[in-house]
Amino acid sequence: MKHIVKMVLCSFTVAMGLSSCTKDFERLNTPPTSVTTIDPSLVFSRVLKDGTFAEGGELPNNKLGSWTQHWAGGPVVPVSRYLESAEDAVWEQHYSLIKDLKQISLELKGKESDPSGRSKLAIARIYEISIWQRLTDLFGDVPYSQITKDPANVQVIAPFDTQESIYTSLIADLNSAIAQLNDNDESYGTADFFYKGSIPQWRKFGNSLKLRLGLRLRYANPALARSTVESAMANPALLLSGNADNAAVPTFNNAQPVNTNPMLRQFQTGSSDLRYLAAALIDKLKEYSDPRLPLLAQPTVNSVKAGKPDYAGLGVALTDAQLSQVIRDNYSTPSLSTWFSAAFAPIPTYALTYSEVSFFKAEAALLGWGASSGDAETFFKAGVTAAFQLAPYSINTIPPAYNTTVLSFTGLSDAQKLEKIMTQKWIHLFGRNYEAFAEWRRNGYPVLTPGSNPGSTGGKIPRRAIYSTREAQLNNANYQAAVGRLSNGDSFLSKVWWDKR
Repeated sequence: MKHIVKMVLCSFTVAMGLSSCTKDFERLNTPPTSVTTIDPSLVFSRVLKDGTFAEGGELPNNKLGSWTQHWAGGPVVPVSRYLESAEDAVWEQHYSLIKDLKQISLELKGKESDPSGRSKLAIARIYEISIWQRLTDLFGDVPYSQITKDPANVQVIAPFDTQESIYTSLIADLNSAIAQLNDNDESYGTADFFYKGSIPQWRKFGNSLKLRLGLRLRYANPALARSTVESAMANPALLLSGNADNAAVPTFNNAQPVNTNPMLRQFQTGSSDLRYLAAALIDKLKEYSDPRLPLLAQPTVNSVKAGKPDYAGLGVALTDAQLSQVIRDNYSTPSLSTWFSAAFAPIPTYALTYSEVSFFKAEAALLGWGASSGDAETFFKAGVTAAFQLAPYSINTIPPAYNTTVLSFTGLSDAQKLEKIMTQKWIHLFGRNYEAFAEWRRNGYPVLTPGSNPGSTGGKIPRRAIYSTREAQLNNANYQAAVGRLSNGDSFLSKVWWDKR
């Protein structure tokens, strides 16, 4: 009986205690080590690294890299053979990056006009626009305007905005974000892998991104394309103006996968059949007697044994019969002394370069958008020079014969000049698979021959990626509406809105 009384008294005491402390319940039930806020700088660092590394990863290399014929998958890489599969991982990765960037806007909410948050928010928005562009360039229409701003609840059931409306919004938002930058504001400091918190450098990045957005629309909306390009070109000092302005994440060529250049990481893991270089790339570099070739590729093993070192790329999208005849030692793998050597000096991973900007300027000049046609060759050669100078090539002087033959515009039509520009950009974008795929689709240069395996496309090079299966399952009505706007349904052969070539 005594024990029962004690239990009743204890229960009463506990109940009374809980009743009297109700107003402090939330405080008492929050562990002292709980994270209630997240440092925006830490979030921004992770997003810059993950977003930039994404282009050089194994899946984009094996699939998009083979579609643009930088890489050629062997027997163990069926994704390179025009066989349809949904891009679930790519879709989820990009929306995860966007979700993290939305978290920054929550952490800095109320500081939109304050020096402590204004430019940080603008910089995050500028980078977010680059992620949105990459996503819509790959898939076409995507959920955009109704994605919630709450990073804990990125809306699943959302309509797919048209790519045309997305681009219009991105250009307007980019103009606003650039205008919001103030050189005297706080920034991200060393957490900013690209520019160490330099707001003037982010202004250059934003205007250079605007140039890319504008020219992507060249064949789809010439009026908006021209006005956007001319706005970006209006003040050359506000564009990337040298390799020192390149947006890049530094890397460490060691055994730690999170720190190494993703190109190196791919070579260090997996089957050797992931490592072939495509015939189109090797043949073009041989045609040009390009000094980058021996820095990019290894001579074939059998040619070295024969005493006549030579390079040979593998064909893309081969049939089973063709693949069964492949002898590895007859084909070039990536260079073991540069790109794919853990002992070589670390090679940064690039998001946007001065070389790309120069090629965009050259294309704009051919059109008379913001520069005269006579400037096109100057811009073009500046882009090639900058591309040669980047690691792992580090070639400071272009050979005279290369300059007078490969790079000369003398006697060429505008179409031939554009082909030269785009071919050099294609070489420069090796390892930047999303951008290489977008630029090849936009202009059609260099001219690439499909592989002989018919795959799911009847032997045609794909034009877009297939939506995530998650959308078909969880967002079916909106997914079906988007698919209904595609000329060939949710397939590799449908074209995104700006793809008019």
